[in-house]
Amino acid sequence: MKLFNYILAVSAAIIIFTSCNKDPDTPKGVSDLDHHYYAIFVPNNNTAVTVARTQTALLKFPVQFYSTFVRDYDAVAKYRVTTTNITTPAYPGVDYNIVDKNGNLIPSSDSTYSIVFPKAIQAMDTIYIRLLNNTAPGVRKMEVQMLDNVTPQFDVDIFSTAFSRPVTIN
Repeated sequence: MKLFNYILAVSAAIIIFTSCNKDPDTPKGVSDLDHHYYAIFVPNNNTAVTVARTQTALLKFPVQFYSTFVRDYDAVAKYRVTTTNITTPAYPGVDYNIVDKNGNLIPSSDSTYSIVFPKAIQAMDTIYIRLLNNTAPGVRKMEVQMLDNVTPQFDVDIFSTAFSRPVTIN
């Protein structure tokens, strides 16, 4: 009887595992989220950073873009530097500048900046900030924030656990 129960259990397992759909054209996941991506800071947290105003090396904030597809469009993640509700704010052009990896100033007409992920392929990129060694006394603060970017074509979302990097400049 034990042998019969064992054979029956093995047969049932084989039937269950071989009955799964293995069609490679079957969509993976929910189709409503096919064009939904995430851009977050690495490491995956909102940890504050403290830097010396005299630092000459660029501040680097790695950003992970999550995607499982290759598309015919470029996905764009947005970010900004904000000083809302900060009592000793850092000012762009005085305390810091947003720059590219070569240190060249990135202009912004609305205080937001973009990171382009070609063909929406999963990748890492970096936000760079140059400190300007402002000699005014006191601590300056700012917060680098990843932003939602919702377009008719795609949505680049954030994680609540990794969308913000508070920065204190001593």
